[in-house]
Amino acid sequence: MAVKLKIKKGDSVKVITGDDKGKTGKVLAVYPKTLKVVVEGCKIAKKAIKPSEKNPNGGFINKEMPMDISNVAKVQE
Repeated sequence: MAVKLKIKKGDSVKVITGDDKGKTGKVLAVYPKTLKVVVEGCKIAKKAIKPSEKNPNGGFINKEMPMDISNVAKVQE
């Protein structure tokens, strides 16, 4: 069963632990079942993509990855 969370999509949050400690950003996605959030500009990973019609050469993209919801705190606007 999913838990009711205080952080919603679009909220401004500050990262309080981890490599991105101190950064602030907007919540792009919330995953209540796994208690994770995706924060704009935080926890960037380089992902490989296969060649396709859209991207014929393939290559790498930088993508925000989910982080645990306990690692962020809501910021008053």
